[in-house]
Amino acid sequence: MPRKMLTTASHEPREKYPAKVEVILAIRKPRQHANRCAPTEDLPNSESRARIPRITRLMALAIKFEDLVKQGEVRDYADLARLGYVTRARMTQIMNLLMLAPDIQETLLCRIGSATTLREGDLRPVANLTLWSDQRILLQQIMELPIPSAVA
Repeated sequence: MPRKMLTTASHEPREKYPAKVEVILAIRKPRQHANRCAPTEDLPNSESRARIPRITRLMALAIKFEDLVKQGEVRDYADLARLGYVTRARMTQIMNLLMLAPDIQETLLCRIGSATTLREGDLRPVANLTLWSDQRILLQQIMELPIPSAVA
């Protein structure tokens, strides 16, 4: 996170030394919203590149974040949340994906076609189950449910 230090001195010096005030400000880049992005048809070779589903990216992030904590590069999940400009609650939601059974994690990472219909919110009740066999059963039930269409 870039920081900028501002220092000012008073115009009228007091005795021998002027008073100094130092302020450290955090400078953040504005977030880019989806509606500000260029349409995909304007981008060259956009058809040849497959879009990676959000759940796949979140699963990969959870694994990467866990490695960062284990290696000691960051102290804990709260540090990760601060670095990523997300709340600690959101960081916990992402890290709870690590509670999924290994084969479910592999499915989310490798079989992109089957992961496109899943959302992270759909997997929260699955990750809350302790037994991996129960997770597999619930995930199977979730994947068989019809996807509701958008209501106009």
